[in-house]
Amino acid sequence: MTHQRSAPPVWFRLPPGFHDIGPGDRPALHAFAEALGSSGAHQELSKLMDGLEKLADHDVVHTAIGFHPEEPVGVATSLFSLAVRPTGQPNPRLTVARTALAIARSPHWTRSIRRFIDLPSGLPCCLVAGTISVPDVEHRLFQARVATVYPDGLHLLVFDITSASTQHAEAYTDILEAVAGTALFADPESGTSKAGGSSRLLEVLL
Repeated sequence: MTHQRSAPPVWFRLPPGFHDIGPGDRPALHAFAEALGSSGAHQELSKLMDGLEKLADHDVVHTAIGFHPEEPVGVATSLFSLAVRPTGQPNPRLTVARTALAIARSPHWTRSIRRFIDLPSGLPCCLVAGTISVPDVEHRLFQARVATVYPDGLHLLVFDITSASTQHAEAYTDILEAVAGTALFADPESGTSKAGGSSRLLEVLL
């Protein structure tokens, strides 16, 4: 669920391996770094939390870090985020189309795919995914972004997964599409919401 009061609530499911994290977790992570006795860990966690705090300026209302085993040894990491912002105009299909076009036109893309996807809710939705080149970052990153709207058409939702593990691009794309498909706009525990379809999350785990 989203946690920022200024944004309308959205409920969604992340698959196993993703762990919610936000600026409010800074004290706990600092305590963890202190317990490890590692100055390097402390610096890296500080950089991470500084970055998450900056995301709030871009209407990001939820973030999570993904950790998935990578053969033969190691861990593939990723960052999930959800941004919610006012649309400024009442046509939801136009909002999604314009947003997807703006995402696809970003100069950071080095290669991308773009397609409309069907959500159980029937809301207009578009996915853009591929590799990006970011200033001051040596290696290219994978990024997938899904744009859709709140049912009233007054808010835009952008789901996002970014990872340095570009070899898992297809799996991350499938995961993000499945997460977007679980989005609900009423508390699922209230008994009033309808999922509109089954989740594919268990089918697309890394």
